[in-house]
This record gives sequence, structure tokens and C-alpha cells, in this order.
Amino acid sequence: MNLLETTKLTKYFGDTHAVDAVDFRVGEGEVLALIGSNGAGKTSLVNLISGLFQPDSGQIRLRGADVTSLSVHERIKAGIARSFQIVNLFDQLTMLDNVALSIFARQDMTRYFWSLADRFDAVWQEALEILRQFGLERTRAIVAGGISQGERKLLDVAVAYALRPRLLFLDEPTSGVSTRDKAQIMNIVTSVVRSQGITAVIIEHDMDIVFKYSDRIVVMHDGKILADGTQEEIRRNDSVTRTLIGVADA
Repeated sequence: MNLLETTKLTKYFGDTHAVDAVDFRVGEGEVLALIGSNGAGKTSLVNLISGLFQPDSGQIRLRGADVTSLSVHERIKAGIARSFQIVNLFDQLTMLDNVALSIFARQDMTRYFWSLADRFDAVWQEALEILRQFGLERTRAIVAGGISQGERKLLDVAVAYALRPRLLFLDEPTSGVSTRDKAQIMNIVTSVVRSQGITAVIIEHDMDIVFKYSDRIVVMHDGKILADGTQEEIRRNDSVTRTLIGVADA
């Protein structure tokens, strides 16, 4: 069963066809990798699905419901969340505060965070449990501006996860970190999403990560879907090999 489907989704920026009549699907509970060269349309597609862009035409359905016209906030409420390639955290707040603020936002109680937050013990307990799931409990009192890049990546995903999404987009979750840290980050993230039954879409350039952690791979090129298949199908696809040099041997 598909959790998300787009139909003829289109977004132009002048003469640039960023997303060109794309039919895209994500199955319930799968971990899908969305790949392509720079400018292929991956981020634009995610921006359309998450509500940062409005499409020129086409439709987006989440569990059969049309969400094309919903705002970013309404899509979050419907169950779509994302992390960002450039981590977007409150650097002056602690790691625990960052996750708690996301929970307050999910419950439409952000106004209480700055004055009455101490009264909501359940929020802090949930935030602490989320940090534990991501292996960040011991550093909960450190401000986000003082942690390592790998910890920032994990915290960014934890903040998105705190919104309790059905569909979680992970934009370059291992960019800017060492090879050793990449494996640790992906082991933690995929363990959490799979154990909680969350559907995840990983936008990633590191093909070792793509082939190790994804159930299915979608390749974009020039705003269109170039290929969609299993790891083996993508490895054997000549069009993918020609377009993304080295993919078939990754």
C-alpha cells in the first residue's frame, strides 16, 4: 500500500523544469532512497511534498487524501516531516530544549515553551526518551551550538522525529561527517524509523549509504524520474550508469 503518491507533479522556475510531471510513490513502511546529480530535481520534489513550494500543477496524496493545497504546518499535522541538509537548530538552546520545542510545536503549545515549559513534565520525559533513542541522552544539557557535526545531524533528525510523522524526509543525513560517523548515524536513524514503522525517504549522494540502507531507489534526472527499482535493478540500469557515473559499481 502506498503512503504517498504524486500525480503529474510539476514545478517550473522560468525555463527550468525543476519537477516535470512526476509520478512518485512511497510505500507504507519502506525506506526509499531518492538520488540524482545536483540539479536533478530531488530537493524541489521534496519541497513540493513538504509544502515549501506550491506546484504549478499536479496532485499530492497522503494515504489517499489530497494534501496539495495544505500549508507546511498543515502537512506536518497530517504526518509529513523533514530534516535538512543544512541543519536548522536553535544553537543557544540545549539538545533537550530543541527536541522539547518540537514536541510543543506538535501540540500547538509553543507559546508555553518560553514561560510555562517546566509545568509540562510529560513533554520533557518524551524529549528525553527521544534523545535516548538517538543515542544523545548523555549530552542532553549541552547547547546545540557546542556539539559535533555528527551529533547535529542526529539531533536534526530527532527534532523532526519528535513531530511524530508518518513520512520522514531525510535530506543528506550524512553530509559533512566522516565515513565512520556516517555508518553510526545511519545505523541509529534506520533502527529508529524501522522499529517505529515510520516511512522514510533518504535524499543522498553517498552510494554506499544508498545501497546499504534503502529498500528501493528512485533516480531523478532533469526534473523527471529516470529509474525506479530495487538495488539490483538500479545497478543493472544502463541509463542510470550513464547518467550517474559510478552508481552501478557503488
